[in-house]
Amino acid sequence: MEIYIVLKLVWWALLGVLLIGLAVMVGMDMGVGAGLRYLGRTDRERRTVINMIAPHWDGNQVWFILGGGAVFAAWPTIYATAFSGLYVVMLVLLWSMIVRPLGFEYRSKLPSQRWRNLWDVTLFISGAVPMIVFGAAMGNMLRGVPFHFEWNMVSYYTGSFIALFNPFAVLCGLMSIALALYQGGAMVMNRGTGVIRERACNLLTMAGLGALVLFTVCGLWVWLMPGYVLTGGAEPAGPAMPLRKTVQKVSGAWLNNFAAYPLLWLVPGLVYAGVLAGIACARRGLSHVAWWLGALAWAGTIGTVGTAMFPFLMPSSTNPGHSLTVWDASSSATTLGWMLAFTAIFIPIVAVYTSWAFWVMRGKVTPETIEHDEHAY
Repeated sequence: MEIYIVLKLVWWALLGVLLIGLAVMVGMDMGVGAGLRYLGRTDRERRTVINMIAPHWDGNQVWFILGGGAVFAAWPTIYATAFSGLYVVMLVLLWSMIVRPLGFEYRSKLPSQRWRNLWDVTLFISGAVPMIVFGAAMGNMLRGVPFHFEWNMVSYYTGSFIALFNPFAVLCGLMSIALALYQGGAMVMNRGTGVIRERACNLLTMAGLGALVLFTVCGLWVWLMPGYVLTGGAEPAGPAMPLRKTVQKVSGAWLNNFAAYPLLWLVPGLVYAGVLAGIACARRGLSHVAWWLGALAWAGTIGTVGTAMFPFLMPSSTNPGHSLTVWDASSSATTLGWMLAFTAIFIPIVAVYTSWAFWVMRGKVTPETIEHDEHAY
């Protein structure tokens, strides 16, 4: 196998790893924000919950940067097409995340309950909206994005902002926020005590079961919806020329890879196993194990999408032949090789300092400790 093909496959897998890291780490913090008003019924309890993720939420945003940087460097055609065509969605995502640090920093600056309730709303919005957009993006990739290229490789997006929130994409978005609430519930269980810990366990249970129902419904929908089949033209070791292939839309085609390699059914099985085992562990007080099982469920979710779509990355519903795949939308072998070397250095560094930060900030957070901590939010 040529080294260029190996590099493309490695970067396809790395893209999945980065998306899983984003979903698990960022989704955990956003799940806490989205569930804040349920987890904390009083201002004192909400302050306690906020301070459970306060030492980590900003550091976890590095996964956004890593994900965006990876797409920019390894899949530049996808970066250009997605970020230009889905510009309004990117702005909505950006605006919702801008108010996130403001909510953390300004919420407790004044004692007014109205003031604090306002910032609680911003924390809910900045937690729920990005995760819904994240899931909806996955759903739209499965449906196909309405774009095409001109002869000079200038891409044109022919859809509308409202059309991106179609029923299937909304279901995927709801599943995304459900898994985020599960992960956030596990985080609060790890660091909470008393009634807050009990509510976190209930949130984790409800969100996990809801995620499984939505995952099942989305799976049945994918079975019935048209998928994309590469019928010729795209050479695995070829250059980034997405206009040289032929693609057909066939009903149920997204299940072809699973039919060809039945062992791949283990990937969606991780979602059911992770969530159900995670709920069982949480109910027995094993919240740390439940957190890792939630991460496994996220890996199964994103892995299922990637496995079903392979080798497609961004299908075109306007002109299927202009779809972007692993084989014809990547950077050069030199770029992929250099990026792999840097990734091999920096990803372990990110993992080490993230683990160190969680170790240093371990332990329970209680309302009493917040009241006597001048650095608390």
